Amino acid sequence: MKSGTKIKFVVLIAVALLIACSACRRLPPTATNPTTANGFGWELDNGQRAQISDYKGKVLLLDFYATWCEPCRAETPHLVELHQHYASQGLQIVGLNVGGEDDHAEVPAFAKEFGIQYALAVPDDEFVDQYMGMNQNIPQSFIIDRQGRVVRRFVGYGEQSAQELDRIVESALAQSQ
Repeated sequence: MKSGTKIKFVVLIAVALLIACSACRRLPPTATNPTTANGFGWELDNGQRAQISDYKGKVLLLDFYATWCEPCRAETPHLVELHQHYASQGLQIVGLNVGGEDDHAEVPAFAKEFGIQYALAVPDDEFVDQYMGMNQNIPQSFIIDRQGRVVRRFVGYGEQSAQELDRIVESALAQSQ
């Protein structure tokens, strides 16, 4: 094999391995895999503990955010609108602050600034690791159907993802209990 051909072959193999490995990501827990979700959840701003199973029969939107994150701040008005429009149909939104210890103190002002009426909480580290895995970019949102199954994961926020988020929420709400 010629030297140039060898290099192309090695590069091709390396690219193939990178592609294969990028698809190897830990899946978030679902109703069909309850052992990974069991016991982990979040602490609500009133001090109560909650987890996904507490929302069975509802469509749950989990939003991992930080008050200092600009894309998170851009996403929040959209989540407020979703909550206002769909809460009566069974949508529950829980904002999960992953901005660090210092950011937790900023949450009340953040909620007031955006008029947030949905639940805000601090997730367990294990819960964050199970859901966000190796991709710690925020915002990240998960739509969970009425049976407790993850329907869709969104990483980042933009006009296209907002439209897709609306479509997935509407579809999940249309599903019977």
